[in-house]
Order: sequence, then structure tokens, then C-alpha cells
Amino acid sequence: MVKICMSKNNLGERLSKTLGIYTKNFRLYHDLVCTLKNRNIAYVSLNSIHHIPRNVKVILTSNAEIHDINRKKIIAADAYESIDYAVDKAMHLLIGKDIYSHVYIGIDPGEKPGIAVVGDDILIYTLQVDSPEKVGLTIKRLLNDYPASEYLIRIGHGSILERNRIINSLIPLHIPIEIVNESKTSKSHQTQRIGRDLKSAASIALMKGGKVQRKLPLDPTKGEIKRIQEKSRKMTNGKFSISGEKAILVLKGEISLLQAIEAERK
Repeated sequence: MVKICMSKNNLGERLSKTLGIYTKNFRLYHDLVCTLKNRNIAYVSLNSIHHIPRNVKVILTSNAEIHDINRKKIIAADAYESIDYAVDKAMHLLIGKDIYSHVYIGIDPGEKPGIAVVGDDILIYTLQVDSPEKVGLTIKRLLNDYPASEYLIRIGHGSILERNRIINSLIPLHIPIEIVNESKTSKSHQTQRIGRDLKSAASIALMKGGKVQRKLPLDPTKGEIKRIQEKSRKMTNGKFSISGEKAILVLKGEISLLQAIEAERK
């Protein structure tokens, strides 16, 4: 039985190691504390770099202060694209893995897909990307960040068109892909959409599915075409909607909706 370890208690029991925060940058400190608390990750606020508790194995600091700390495992949190990504890198160092036995990547498909990485039974990274086309580039980066002996990508069966676009972009990576019945995952309406998508992606990563053998078709339905056309009309304040042909291009991921609107306007 695979367990997702996220809580402060679970991490403390499993690792007996803690993150430390040392920075005089108040905004960065505030952002780090908020992120760690929201993710239930234990941490220690350090007032001095000369008296660091033995259980603090990784220190989060600023890029300006990183050279003041005589430690090997240091993360300059403001040097990364987001605080969440910096914390994920810190957790990777805290776990102390040079290479994982297996890494499962779960994807909750949709217009803004959720992605979760589970390495050796521990949830080590989650994020949401802006479009199905960004999933492939993100996973390429994750493969470099989390080396493993075995990889497996699992994707939910819903949002068929976006799902197939994602799968087709991932096939060149030559990593096994499975389609999972995501109806068994929890999507409570009491949590924010991004939180639901990420939890669903984590659940998908741990569920067995059917193997993908080849690229999948991209056949937009009349309903999907109409939905994109209605969305374009709203974005133009009711002035016009894009053509069915351009709506199909948008649904296939060949152009963005904004690009279709600009082309139609011209």
C-alpha cells in the first residue's frame, strides 16, 4: 500500500530532519512561512547561522545571503520560479535521495492540468500548469530534477481532448503511460479548484490504469466547438465569435484562443 506523506508528523517520523529558514528579507521570510504552514511542513526559524540545531539539515535563505551560510544543503528560495518550487527542491535535499527506485507522475487533465510526482512512495512535488502543451516541457524538467531507475506516467481519463493532447506530447519521451479511471479520486467542492486538481493528480499517480500504445485522435465534438466559440464571444464583449475552423485549431492546441480572436478580428 503506497502512502502519501505530506503532514508534519509523517515527515518528522520518517525523516527526523527539519528545514530551517534564515533570512533578513522579511517578505521572503513571510512567503516561506506561509508556504510551509499551508503544506504542513515542519520548519525552524533561525535567528543565527552560528547556532543551528542538529536536526536542521537543509536551510532556505535568499540569494543575497546564501554565501553567509557554511552549509552544503542550502536553497536560495528567491532564485527559483516560485516559492513552492524552492520548497520542493529543499524537500528533495531533505529526503536525501540521489536517485529514486521509482517515480510515478500523475496528471489531472484539463485546460490547466494538475501534476503530482510521487518518488518511492512519497509525494515530493505538485504544481498546476497553464495549458496541456506545457505538461510535456514540465515533465522533461521533472525527469532531470528527480532521477529514477523507473518512471511511469499516469493520467486521468476525463477531459478527453486535453488528455489526448497531453498524451501525444508525452509519447516521444518513451516513458510508459497509463490512463486511470479518475472517477475514484476525491474532488470535494469544499476545496479550491487548484487544490482539488493537485490532490486528484496525486491520487492518479498511485492508481493502476490501461497502457497507452500509440498517439490518440483529436476529434473535437460539436459541443466543444460551440463552447469555445461562446467563450470567444464573451472575451470580445459580445462583438463576435471565432469561426468553427479556428475553434477546432484552438481545441487541438495548435493556436491559443487569444491568437484565434486576433486572427478573426483582422
